[in-house]
Amino acid sequence: MSSNNHYRNLETMYLAAPINKFYQPTIEVKEKAATISISVDEKMFHSARGVHGSVYFKMLDDAAFFAVNSLEQEFFVLTISFTTKLTTPVTSGELESIGKVVKMEEGRWLAES
Repeated sequence: MSSNNHYRNLETMYLAAPINKFYQPTIEVKEKAATISISVDEKMFHSARGVHGSVYFKMLDDAAFFAVNSLEQEFFVLTISFTTKLTTPVTSGELESIGKVVKMEEGRWLAES
């Protein structure tokens, strides 16, 4: 399978996930990278009227996940650890997460988003 077909298949798989009916994201997968965008909606807010941390985590995890999976066509790669630091709440606009593969070390991929 060509790389472009692999990337499109990953995008199709992502968009077909039932959870994404709620978020309505867009995704673009390239070699070692993935970009995910979600429009902010008040249904995503916590009680202080900012985007809930689960939305940030989902986007960041998904972008890193698909960046790594852009390189792997035989196995399904899973997240084993993720750290998130939130500094300023978002209340409107478009959120975008960009995942990038940083390196492979001891059989593990390291990605950031």
